[in-house]
Amino acid sequence: MDESGNATYVANGHANGVQTEEKETHNNEARLRELRESLGKADGDPLRMVGVGAGAWGSVFIAMLQDTYGAFRDDIQLRLWRRGGKEVDRQTAEHLFEVINSREDVLRRLIRKCAYLKYVEGRLGERILYADEILRDGFCVNMIDTPLCPVKVVTNLQEAVWDADIVVAGLPSTEIRRVFKDIGRYWRERRTMPIIISLAKGVETALDPHPHIITPTQMIVDMTGVPSENVLYLGGPNIASEVYNKEYANARICGSEKWRKPLAKFLRQPHFIVWDNPDIVTHEVMGGLKNVYAIGAGMVGALTNESATSKAVYFSHSTSEMIYITRLLAENPGPLAGPLLADTYVTLLKGRNAWYGGKLAKGEITIETGDTFSGKGTIQGISAVEAFHELLRQPSLSVMHPELGKPVRPIELCPILRALYKILIQKTAPITAIVEGYMSEYDPRHLVELEDAFIPQLLRREPQPKLTHTDSTQSV
Repeated sequence: MDESGNATYVANGHANGVQTEEKETHNNEARLRELRESLGKADGDPLRMVGVGAGAWGSVFIAMLQDTYGAFRDDIQLRLWRRGGKEVDRQTAEHLFEVINSREDVLRRLIRKCAYLKYVEGRLGERILYADEILRDGFCVNMIDTPLCPVKVVTNLQEAVWDADIVVAGLPSTEIRRVFKDIGRYWRERRTMPIIISLAKGVETALDPHPHIITPTQMIVDMTGVPSENVLYLGGPNIASEVYNKEYANARICGSEKWRKPLAKFLRQPHFIVWDNPDIVTHEVMGGLKNVYAIGAGMVGALTNESATSKAVYFSHSTSEMIYITRLLAENPGPLAGPLLADTYVTLLKGRNAWYGGKLAKGEITIETGDTFSGKGTIQGISAVEAFHELLRQPSLSVMHPELGKPVRPIELCPILRALYKILIQKTAPITAIVEGYMSEYDPRHLVELEDAFIPQLLRREPQPKLTHTDSTQSV
């Protein structure tokens, strides 16, 4: 092709790119307008959306929306709350400096903001960097290698949430009750209640007046008095860094039809496909269970030299246990299929819980190291193992054993969960016990085919009086 032809091709390509960008901007503006109308927002009154919790997924979620809708400043305000005062350790500061200097776009942005020098000083030790400070420049301490767009960060919780229209709960499930108890106090005088999207994975196990679990959305309702139809759950399959880097990802938002459909449309992007589903119970419970079995997946991979067959067999047994436990808790549970199955698969394949299990099996960390790691955050599957095991071992509960034909406690049908409990909580079994846990003589199909497993008392559906420190609970 001649020089003129090349020039024409480049010009046409540039024009097409501009048209695509303009079309996407128009689509974003339309989605924002529709959500504002659903919420009854008047002209001149911006939609106020705040993320509570700044772990990897919580930070990425708000940064992704800032990337998409941040240009419409008059129509939407986005901010992110995290606790102040958390220092960035020297090793992280040094690595952060290397990341900054390897990315020309990030380097130029910091120089323009006159912020580059503080990272130089932080690396040299002449200045302490704080997590909320670097987050304002687009760096999450749990995901240093993935620079985000800058977001507005506040460290005062009341300032962050008092007038919010939509709150995204990006906290670990162990923090939900404590933080939202404070938020509930700030909202006592509100005339209208906000919408809350929970990203939390896990449950609380309570033993009084009978064994049952409380999911994160139920905790939020308890602590705030927000109507249950205003509280939704959003789950994967997705990995935070991949979502922000615009790799293909899926999510499902679950809850009342009134809000899940407009929110699904608002959150949907070309690379981030969001579907909606009414079954919040199945998705929340599975969200907690997947972290449990992801730890075992990491162990199995390391112990078997990443044997594809061993990992596949483990996947079969672990998903059967997940289906069984969910059937105990929900009268009409959704199937482990589609995005829900994909979410389980990606967590077992890649994620902090699988990473933790692999490191344990390789001897690179020990159980005594704890459950929080720099650059990873909290390994939520550890407390989840204890909580689900505590729930299913209660003598007051029984199910019919499909092979033995006699009543047994539900935990007796969960060899992998029992093995993880002995390894991580009781510390009475070696890491290799996880392999014995899934090399069972029983075909896991029996768990999947159980029909009368539902135990109504295990899942509390209605809000109860707020728990006090005297209540018997296990948090996940």
